[in-house]
Amino acid sequence: MSEIDYKSAYEKEKLKSAELASRIAELEDKNQELQFKLDRIKNNPIWKASTPARNTMHWVIRQRDRIRNQGSLKGVIAKIKYKQIEKKAMTHYGTESFPSEETRREQENTKFEYEPLISILVPLYNTPEKFLRDMVESVLAQTYSNWQLCLADGSDAEHIELVSRIVKEYQDKDAQQNAGDAAGKRLKSRISYMKLEKNEGISGNTNHCLELAEGEYIGLFDHDDILHPEVLYWYVKAINEEKADYLYCDETTFKGDDINKMITMHFKPDYAIDNLRANNYICHFSVFKRTLLDGTELFRTKFDGSQDHDMILRLTDRAEHIVHIPKLLYYWRSHAGSVASDINAKPYAIEAAKGAVADHLRRHGYDHFKITSTRAFETIFKISYEVVGTPKISIVIPNCEHAEDLKRCIDSIYEKSVYDNYEIIVVENGSKGSEIKGYYEELKNGSLKDIVKVVDFYENGLHLNADGSKPAFNYSAVVNYGVSKSTGEYIVLLNNDTQVITVNWMEELLMYAQRSDVGAVGAKLYFPDRKIQHAGVVLKLGAHRTAGHSHYGQAGMNLGYMGRLCYAQDVSAVTGACLMVSRAKYDEVGGFDEGFQVSLNDVDFCLKLRDKGYLNVFTPFAELFHYESLSRGLDLEGENAKRYEAESEHFRTKWKKVLDKGDPYYNPNFSLDRSDFSLNVEGYSSLRTQ
Repeated sequence: MSEIDYKSAYEKEKLKSAELASRIAELEDKNQELQFKLDRIKNNPIWKASTPARNTMHWVIRQRDRIRNQGSLKGVIAKIKYKQIEKKAMTHYGTESFPSEETRREQENTKFEYEPLISILVPLYNTPEKFLRDMVESVLAQTYSNWQLCLADGSDAEHIELVSRIVKEYQDKDAQQNAGDAAGKRLKSRISYMKLEKNEGISGNTNHCLELAEGEYIGLFDHDDILHPEVLYWYVKAINEEKADYLYCDETTFKGDDINKMITMHFKPDYAIDNLRANNYICHFSVFKRTLLDGTELFRTKFDGSQDHDMILRLTDRAEHIVHIPKLLYYWRSHAGSVASDINAKPYAIEAAKGAVADHLRRHGYDHFKITSTRAFETIFKISYEVVGTPKISIVIPNCEHAEDLKRCIDSIYEKSVYDNYEIIVVENGSKGSEIKGYYEELKNGSLKDIVKVVDFYENGLHLNADGSKPAFNYSAVVNYGVSKSTGEYIVLLNNDTQVITVNWMEELLMYAQRSDVGAVGAKLYFPDRKIQHAGVVLKLGAHRTAGHSHYGQAGMNLGYMGRLCYAQDVSAVTGACLMVSRAKYDEVGGFDEGFQVSLNDVDFCLKLRDKGYLNVFTPFAELFHYESLSRGLDLEGENAKRYEAESEHFRTKWKKVLDKGDPYYNPNFSLDRSDFSLNVEGYSSLRTQ
């Protein structure tokens, strides 16, 4: 760069920095003024006295918003149907799922090649008698018997006698049972107990539990929760079959003293690092190989309130075989004062969770990032990574006719986008109309001529049949040609029937595409009525059992299953309607497979990236409208339907092994016939024994 260019660029950046600094100063002044007014309101006696009325009002507002988030009466009806399915399913996951006498005998008599001692750590603090008995008895009821229950009690003087007496009762009971064991393997109780001099909080008390632990594997269990009788059996089975060194399962929250009175059921994906950074979805019931703790702590007191999230992030980083058991095997009691009931019961947990995630990100080499709570929940986060430099982005848009749609698309990119180092490659493929040709001339000669380049897929007879005729439309070939004509470090594949909503959509995609472990990144797409068209692709979803869009057709303001529409997450695939990938990775997997002429080429592309070890990420923070299928019509009838079925069969054959394993980011308890994460009630029994 010449000295003149350098000075010009420097002055430009200096002016931009000065303008931004001025805006920050104004916002800080405004923030201080608003904070002063807010503090004055909160300290007013009338405000404090009106708390009950305000709580009632906010409850009414929340219910109103829940209804509005469904988008319409049809959406409300769909939600009611979903809840009916969920309520029906709940009956299968409570005590009905407990083993029969026959199943219990079968599991108790199973001899695994490796039967590790599992030390279950439970910190006690003023534990109510009912909670304590339920917790201990759920461990005693395990069909796998090589366990140790480690209890460290920080109860105060008022409660310590009751708690210790109950524990002693169970110790004696367990010792008597073991002494009467025909095999004579155990002559003492498997329950270890330690009275602490003082209460050291969740982290401190749990760390004392670890001092009692003798097992090769460690399990973390809360003093007010309940384990399914089979949980250790399934975990040890996975340890033997999959060499698992970190395990977790699905869970439910329940109210009162009856696990059948469920509030929510959380069916989780397999290990997904971006999900875990945004949301501690693993939570319960974590069991891990003790060697993962070598050289590190279990719980760190500075993250009290979110000590489990910190621990999970650290230990899963070290683990080699993280296994998710897709069975509901943990019952999380919701009661006054528990996080399961209300995160606001422990407001410090929110800052602790942010701190835990920040610490994890720094360990992975990220320095400039921002962690903010989302509208889904205070501890479900948006993570904004630093965009490194200003690499050139090539936006490739295939087009045939549809001048109005293409113009809307390009205008929205130019008018909305704040990222300015990009080019647009329009790949013309077979247009004949005068309107589109006129628009092409406008692009070539108008104000966008330095940004937009129109390339002709059939120029100079390229891609024509031997007799000069045009072959059948091949979207994959058109895309590959457009990419070959682009010059950017990053590629955005974009449909001509899209329209940008989010001004920083390119940055939101780029912050993930720049990561060395990420392949494709996809945006959140809406129909014109703001219902969801795309929020990640699920394998085998839909009638053809190939792939389908999750949350399809739901209202745009919907939070999604367990808040999934509100945070960036790992998915098997994203739609090619808006997909960013680095050019290097695009070339590494050979671009789009031209054997998929129209359908499933984007999913195939993403699976090729996944096969290379890359993650595919969906982010809800890059938003566009998608006027779906305007260019090519729907695949529902006639020749289109025949072609789609042929490509579906090709896809099912090519990716058979992958499809047979199921989508790792979509729990097998969910139905493949609905995109709203409804449970597969009919298929429940088959999952019980797998």
